[in-house]
Amino acid sequence: MYPLKYHKPAALADAIAALGAGEEAKVLAGGQTLLATMKQHLAAPTDLVDIRGLSLSGISAAGGDVTVGATTTHAEVAASGEVHPAVAVLAAGIGDPLVRNMGTIGGSIANNDPAADYPAAVLGMGATVVTNTREIAADDYFGGLFTTALEEGEIITAVRFPNVERAGYAKFKQPASRFCLVGVFVAKTADGARVAVTGAGEDGVFRHEGLEAALSANWSPEAVEAVTVSPDGLMSDIHGDAEYRANLIKVMARRAVAVS
Repeated sequence: MYPLKYHKPAALADAIAALGAGEEAKVLAGGQTLLATMKQHLAAPTDLVDIRGLSLSGISAAGGDVTVGATTTHAEVAASGEVHPAVAVLAAGIGDPLVRNMGTIGGSIANNDPAADYPAAVLGMGATVVTNTREIAADDYFGGLFTTALEEGEIITAVRFPNVERAGYAKFKQPASRFCLVGVFVAKTADGARVAVTGAGEDGVFRHEGLEAALSANWSPEAVEAVTVSPDGLMSDIHGDAEYRANLIKVMARRAVAVS
């Protein structure tokens, strides 16, 4: 390992100050992504700022929206009766019990792993990412691989999910890691269907316009059949090539609509 400083701030302002003071400071929440990348020497922060003591966990509902604190664990989301059932199902399928009891929603979307589950729910439901300085719409938040709209020194404090008419999630897991080979989150909203795909795109999570148009016209598994999913822009690796992932997107979309 390499030398680093560990910070355990008691207040959000202290966490922000520690981030600003460190040469290469990183926020530590559940650590399920960050610590793994550090072990592989893919990340080498000079400072770790642990935000688990900042009272940023918890789930609350108001005005039809559900707000999930950034350090709320996957297990807590899975057990919640406040979040949409599709989000609870998604959280229950992340990793194994250790990961679900340590990993956090804020950490997941802050790292924006291309095979993570939560980005699909956030983008699929059109959620809002709340930070210490602003609110960011899901459509403006996710960038490329491991890239987000977060600026230096900015910390996610919560994610606010809007009320939707229907929603569902289905994923095809990699047997070893349980990460998504392909995951599809569908949501029926007042403005039409939203479909977010994770695990398949070369640039990470993305919305599929063809599936959205079909499901906006006819919310049914059968509507998916007429949609052509191109392999262009999809990943090819040892787990499956782009054509295989393109087929899985349709299969997972049908399943997600069926359980919505």
